[in-house]
Amino acid sequence: MKDLDSLDLFSYQCGVIDAFNEVVKAGVKRIALSHPVSTREEALSLVPFSEKICAQYGNHFYFDESPLLTDLFPISLNKGKFNIIYYRKEEDIQLYLSLKEKKKQLIESGNYHGQARKEIAVTFGQLLSYSDEAIERYLAENKEKEIV
Repeated sequence: MKDLDSLDLFSYQCGVIDAFNEVVKAGVKRIALSHPVSTREEALSLVPFSEKICAQYGNHFYFDESPLLTDLFPISLNKGKFNIIYYRKEEDIQLYLSLKEKKKQLIESGNYHGQARKEIAVTFGQLLSYSDEAIERYLAENKEKEIV
């Protein structure tokens, strides 16, 4: 059995994309995220496969050049990275985009803290179809939060 370091990263990413599109189609997740990648070129290399897989499953994708950063995940996981979001319903990607805009407005007004900050993370977790317990666990376990 190969260890993770010896796997072909592109093929691994494609497997993740296929699996996540299957769960989005099944309604298990409202949105799913590709693994974040460090370069725009690497993310763009996944677009043709994303197009094919989304067509196969009846899903859509959104190329995100500035992923939503919340307290749900360690900041280093997504800051400065690129991601592809898979979704079935237009309302779900619109909610994601409005969540990004709400966070931006909260930061600009100096109100991105406390309950408002937590609500952004919780709503993002719900959009990812995580249980309330999982969201609380992710928030509690995350020791690497964004400094705003």
